[in-house]
Amino acid sequence: MTRSHRLLAGLRILLLAIAAIAVSTAASAQAAASTSTSTSTAARAAAPGRVPDTIAQRAAACVACHGREGASTNAGYFPRLAGKPEVYLFNQLRSFRDGRRFNTDMVHLVRHLSDDYLRELARYFAELDLPYPKVAETSDAPEATLQQGRKLVFEGDPGRGIPACAQCHGQALTGVLPGIPALVGLPRLYLSSQLGDWLTGSRHALPPDCMAEVGRKLSNADVNAVASWLALQPVPANAKPAATPPGPLPMRCSAMEN
Repeated sequence: MTRSHRLLAGLRILLLAIAAIAVSTAASAQAAASTSTSTSTAARAAAPGRVPDTIAQRAAACVACHGREGASTNAGYFPRLAGKPEVYLFNQLRSFRDGRRFNTDMVHLVRHLSDDYLRELARYFAELDLPYPKVAETSDAPEATLQQGRKLVFEGDPGRGIPACAQCHGQALTGVLPGIPALVGLPRLYLSSQLGDWLTGSRHALPPDCMAEVGRKLSNADVNAVASWLALQPVPANAKPAATPPGPLPMRCSAMEN
């Protein structure tokens, strides 16, 4: 080997040694930084007063309107979330996100959330078992209006092609799994506004949209009667959704198919 070749070989060895030292130093620095970050993260997580990252904490944004843990309130516009069927809650969250239902606050809250996240929220509220608020004891609606509401709820109006509410929502009106909600324990204002939205075509569901079909056949007087009567009804001791409808559904409905 010539002198020049020996010099080149020595230079290569020196360069490799320097590179190895640099790699080792960088690895040590990275490990130290990782350890420092992990320690810092653990310290922050363990710090007193730190907000936990749980689904219950993330759902806290909902309770400002829907009441403590979604249990609703004695009056007002906002519906109960706790204990409603998971599929129903998931479908409503998707409808707000995808434009089938419209409420400025709801759209703002869910417009960027994935199906998986919305399903997790729906499951959280569906699994809550909380007492219902006390229902209204009196109504300013005339007795004839209340009786008309009761008739529509349990008998419908076959002459106009309006099925009874109880055919789909259950005889106890506490909803039916997997996707039909309860009608009891809801504020009159919320009931009348939602029935009104079905009547005017302002609210939609995935096809087959059974409530849109029913809503088109309702009158303003029907909406007032049904909402007024339902708002006075006590919530049964076992307010959980029924496992099955009381009989064959009067029409196809996406709530039971999606």
